[in-house]
Amino acid sequence: MLKAYTDSRFGQLHHVEAGSGRPVVLLHQTPRSWDEYRDVLPLLAPHCRAIAMDTLGFGASARTDQPFRIELFADAVDDLLDALDLDDVLLVGHHTGGVVALEVAARRGRRVSGLVLSGVPYVDGPRRARVAEAPPIDHVDVAPDGSHVGLLRARRRAFYPPDRPDLLDRLLRDALGVLDRVEEGHAAVNRYRMEERIGSVAVPTLVVCGEDDEYSLPDVPRLVDGLTAAPVVRTSVLPGTGVPSVDHRPDLFAAAVLAELAAPLDLGRPVVP
Repeated sequence: MLKAYTDSRFGQLHHVEAGSGRPVVLLHQTPRSWDEYRDVLPLLAPHCRAIAMDTLGFGASARTDQPFRIELFADAVDDLLDALDLDDVLLVGHHTGGVVALEVAARRGRRVSGLVLSGVPYVDGPRRARVAEAPPIDHVDVAPDGSHVGLLRARRRAFYPPDRPDLLDRLLRDALGVLDRVEEGHAAVNRYRMEERIGSVAVPTLVVCGEDDEYSLPDVPRLVDGLTAAPVVRTSVLPGTGVPSVDHRPDLFAAAVLAELAAPLDLGRPVVP
């Protein structure tokens, strides 16, 4: 895996890549970094040029004083695609990264030729209103004794399998790197007007979700219904995993991406169970 920095209008963007061939660009959830795809990249590399970037403001990518918005994150992805001169891109996004990927595909259909939306919620008016009343996901007040680290870990523990504390450690490391703005990525998702943008996605799309992801799996039918301009929409449910499906089951996740990479274009729109 090769680490690199690419210039953008915001400063340098960090990405890690492996392999060669058709580009597959991978976007992570909040508050992760490219590390979410650390075990996926080697599985994709024999079949494509896999590129995992740090979202603007996260990981080792440039910081910005601008308020976080999905459109702002998508601007940075646009800059990366331009800087690396990427065409025929399969764009893959998980949770927040999936919402960003949807926005990029809606505006950049000529360079993005396929889309994988993983664990993506359907964001519309009722959801925005409901989430506005919900408690924060990751925000913690910094305590001099460091107890905020334990609080953040406790809030996230339920998302992760109990036999994989290493996965929670990886999330915690990424979250502490952006602790001053750790909740803004979630807020950006919930402000996004997906219902006005999803109909502009005009590329083949795979909607995938872990079977234990109770936050996003119920939204799969609504995403499929909203992708009215996509010529092909497929769905896949990953067994035995949930929100952290990318790093918990990289084998299943990579297999779903590779299946979409190789899929024909004449299967038609599915009926979601």
